[in-house]
Parts: sequence; structure tokens; C-alpha cells
Amino acid sequence: MSHVDPLPDDDPLQRRDWVTRRAKALSLLTLDTASWCAGFLIASWARYEFGITPRQCGLALGAAGVCAVIHAAFEQVRFTARGRHPVGSVGEARDLGGTVVLAAAVALAALLPMTERPIPASVPVLGAAVALLLMGAGRVTYRWRRDRDARPARSADRTLIYGVDAASERLARVLLGDPTSGYLPVGLLDDDPDKQGLRVAGLRVLGGRKQLVQAVRDTRAGTVIFSINGSDAALMRDVRSRTLQAGAAFKVLPPVRELLDRPVTADAVRDLQLTDLLGRAQRVAELTVERNGLAGRRVLVTGAGGSIGSELCRQIARCDPGELMMLDRDESALHALQMSLHGRALLDGPELILADIRDGAGIARVIADRRPDIVFHAAALKHLTLLQRHPGEAVKTNIQGTLNVLEACRDVAEFVNISTDKAANPVSVLGYSKRITERLMAHYADRYGAAFLSVRFGNVLSSRGSVLTAFQAQVRAGLPITVTHPDVTRYFMTVQEAVHLVLQAAVLGRGGEALVLDMGEPVRIAEVAQRLAAEASPPPEIVYTGLRPGEKLHEDLFGVDEIDSRPLHPLISHVRVPALAPAELTGLDPYGDPEELIKQLAACCDDDIARLGDAARLSTLPSPR
Repeated sequence: MSHVDPLPDDDPLQRRDWVTRRAKALSLLTLDTASWCAGFLIASWARYEFGITPRQCGLALGAAGVCAVIHAAFEQVRFTARGRHPVGSVGEARDLGGTVVLAAAVALAALLPMTERPIPASVPVLGAAVALLLMGAGRVTYRWRRDRDARPARSADRTLIYGVDAASERLARVLLGDPTSGYLPVGLLDDDPDKQGLRVAGLRVLGGRKQLVQAVRDTRAGTVIFSINGSDAALMRDVRSRTLQAGAAFKVLPPVRELLDRPVTADAVRDLQLTDLLGRAQRVAELTVERNGLAGRRVLVTGAGGSIGSELCRQIARCDPGELMMLDRDESALHALQMSLHGRALLDGPELILADIRDGAGIARVIADRRPDIVFHAAALKHLTLLQRHPGEAVKTNIQGTLNVLEACRDVAEFVNISTDKAANPVSVLGYSKRITERLMAHYADRYGAAFLSVRFGNVLSSRGSVLTAFQAQVRAGLPITVTHPDVTRYFMTVQEAVHLVLQAAVLGRGGEALVLDMGEPVRIAEVAQRLAAEASPPPEIVYTGLRPGEKLHEDLFGVDEIDSRPLHPLISHVRVPALAPAELTGLDPYGDPEELIKQLAACCDDDIARLGDAARLSTLPSPR
């Protein structure tokens, strides 16, 4: 039996829904009453050895009616106290069984003391069992018809799902229950021997990857969706190869770490991306982010329109900040960011701040007016080769721009600076400028006694200007893929990992430190190019161009004097950074001779400048918050 709300007075749609709910409630009430009557008649018929009189039949129906009323009363009380489950669900079956047992127990308790019983005492027991069976059969039939009507159209692509886990089970149920879905699941595949022959969401496990080709033929499947959380790239490549060999399309359900903020739906299924094939274990799922540290606080993100800055804004927006302020000098980037956050981009909200960190006076006015509690500083120039040719621009943006923001943030409680692995043992203008900003952060942490710290990233996959993005653009244009050196390696991380690390830094970081994520083993760039080339038709040529000025063959995560210490999280290293006072940078002339300027930048990265002052500072670092 189902509860029905009062009839709405004016809204036609609500009135129609009310009529539908009332019709369903009356149908269930009729089903339950009829089930009680049938159950008691069958029980009486069996008790009297299949020879029941009209009088006995009437008494059985009367007792059944009483039990139906008791049943309806218990259902109403249960609904009022605990709510109800969907029709045909396991929860409803459990509650229905309890209600039937209670109603039968009341009837039996009323019969037992009687000397002249209107019906035999066995009738409520057997009759309740038969009634429960009939009620369950009716509900199962209802749910079967509902699920049948909700299945995707026959024109939907017949689909096999590789991998049996919680995410794939949810996906199968969602696809089977979505009439607009373009996928119709017809079977499952998994290499685990214990799962062979298992049925999940009504679908049978048809074998493992060795049976994939045959399963595609037997089921006439046109698509295979790969769904195994935490699987390695080699397995994915093997399953993809077998899928293409069978003539089916290959799709991917992203790992759980990419679905944390949205449910599993048909829209989550996507084409294979090269990041899926890199063979690198991503660490996002192992990083627990304390989001409450941002709730209710005023947060400013500089460089908000960039790859890291925009993802930071999206993640911070989910943490219920008191105010999120997004600053960038690129108006088009701010427009795209607002569109991604709100689905509209009127550019009229106070959350967007069009400003340039090179403008010291302008930045000071912004900070004084908006008074942020936390600042995430992502604004910077990052292209190594360009900065090597134009070191003055690195000085104006990465160094002087950061100084402008730092000077304006005297009252900020937390300041997180985005750095790079190129700041460890730097040999390029980009590395020099980022190492200097790390040391400036340490100076201001001492000066203000606040949590001013840095975070070092490796290469962020698919960010604007990343090597992966460049390779993909070359393939699309039909050009050769250019790699600097056959043995060059780089550390990679996803944008989700990068943002998780930044958010962790706001919680775990201590003033003057640089935080470094354990990014696993470095990846050979040539292997990335080879895998991307293998995905293209025809495969492009790979051309080696040689290392450019300022480039390393292998990047470092830690400087020669830095110690890998992980006191608070097994995946996050805390590196002590020697302070550098802004006065040491007064000789940097961004308009001077580029070669001389590069030498000056390298000298500013020499830790000996502040080693004595740093020794005293290490003993007074604030404790973890």
C-alpha cells in the first residue's frame, strides 16, 4: 500500500502526478486485499480437504478482510514512521513480509482463545504465506513491466561491459533503466574465475578477455565498455586490441576518482584517452582532501583561467567557500571559466576579477578591497623555451608579479604558490624564476608568521601547452611527432592530482615549505609518442629534434641539499626552502642583456645567500595546523 499526498489545488502537472500516485496506491491496496482473500480461501480449501461449504467460504473471506484492514493499518503506520521503499525493491519485500506476519499474528492471537473458532487456527498461518506469495508476485510483475518499458530502444547499440565491480554494476543498471541511452547491455566480461557464470543486474558474465571476440559475435555487440577501477594500462591496451579485432567500438568508464562529484550515467562513458594508456598509477584516490578547511572562507585564485587555476576554482566551488574570487588578465579565459562553473557567462558577477599581477598598485587595491583569507597563486608564465629567449618576461610576471601579490597579502592566513619540478636544481629561466618564488614564499612566511608555502608539480597531462597536447595537435594536423631526445623522461600528473595536492597544501603545509607529490616513476616521452602514434591511422613519423637550451634529460623532484621528508602523509613530501629577501632581487633588470639576466637569476637561486638565516628559521617553523 502506498501513501498519497493531498490533492493540489492549482498546478495541473501536480494534479496529474497526484492522480497517478493515487491510482498506484489503490492498485496495491486492491492487490493486497485480493491476495489475503485468495490466501485464506486456498488455506481453508486445503484444511477441509478440498471440500469447502459456502458458509466456510464466507467466514474465510470475512477473516481475510479483517487481516487486509490490519495489514493496511500497519502499512500506514510504517510509512508515517519510516517512509516507504520503491515498489518491487528488496526493502519493500522485507517490510511487506513483516507486515504480513504481524497481521497473521494478530488474527491467530484472536482465534486461539476461542472455543468455537469461525475458521481453523491453521488458516491464518497458511493463508498469510499464500497471500505474501501473491503480493510478491504482483509486485515483481509490476517491476518487470516497468523495467521493460524503461529499457533502451531496440535501436540502441548492443554493449558488453568488461569488468565486474561496483561501478560497472551501477553502470549496467543505469543503462538498462534509461530509455534514452544509446547503449543496451547484453553481457559482462571479467577474467576473475570466481565471477564466471555470475549474473549481475540480470546480465551474465560470459567469460574473460580470451572469450571477448567470441562473446562479441554471439551477442552481436557493437561496443565494449571497459570498466575496472584501478586497472593497469597494459590490461586496457590488451582488451582494446581484442575489441578492435572483434570489430566492435571500445569505450571507457572513467575510474571512480573521476566520478566522485557526479553519479555514474550513460554520459560518463567516453572514448579512450591517451592518459588512460600511459601506464602510470594515479594517486588521486589515495589523497584524502579535507574540504572543510575552505568552507565559509574567502578564497582568491590568481591565474584562474589557466588549466590548474580553472580546475582549482571548480573544486573550491564545491567546498562551500564564503566567497570565491577568480582573478586573471585573460578575459576570454574568465568567460570560459564562468561558463564551466554556472552554465552561463554574463561576466557581471563580482567573483570575476580582471587584473594583471604585474600591476602592483592594481593588485594591492584588489586585495585590500576583497580581503581574502586564502590565496592560491597560479598565475605565471610557464613555457620553458619562450622564457629562455625572453627572461625579462619571466622576471616581470613570475618574480615581480608574485612579489606584488605577496606584498598585498600581509593579512592573508594562507598563501599557496604553484611551483614546478623544474625549480629543483634549476637550469632554465623557468626553473630559476620558480625557485626564486619558492624562496620568496619562505621569506614572507618568516616575515608574517603565516602559512606561506609552495607546491611543486610535474607535467600536468592535457593542460594547455603540455607535451601531450602538442603531440595530439601534431597528429590531428598529419604532422610528424617531434620529441627532443629518445631517452628524455618527465614526471606526469593529472589535473585532478595537481588540484588535490594544492588543496592538501592548504591543510597540511607549513610556512616556508615546498610540498611535492609522489608521482611514481618518470615516463619516457618517446614511449608516449609511440603509443599516440599507434592510435593514429596512418601512424605518423616520430622525429627527434635534440634538447633545447634549459632542458634537462631527466627532471628532479628534490634539490641536491633537500631531504625527502613525509611527516604527515605518505604521498606528500615536505621540503625546507631557504628564504630569499626581495632586496636581493633589486639588481634584476628585465630589460637588460638576456644572457646577463639569466646569470643573475641563477645566482639568486644559490642557497648560500640565505643559508645562515635559514638555519635559524628552521627551528622556529610553525607546527602543523
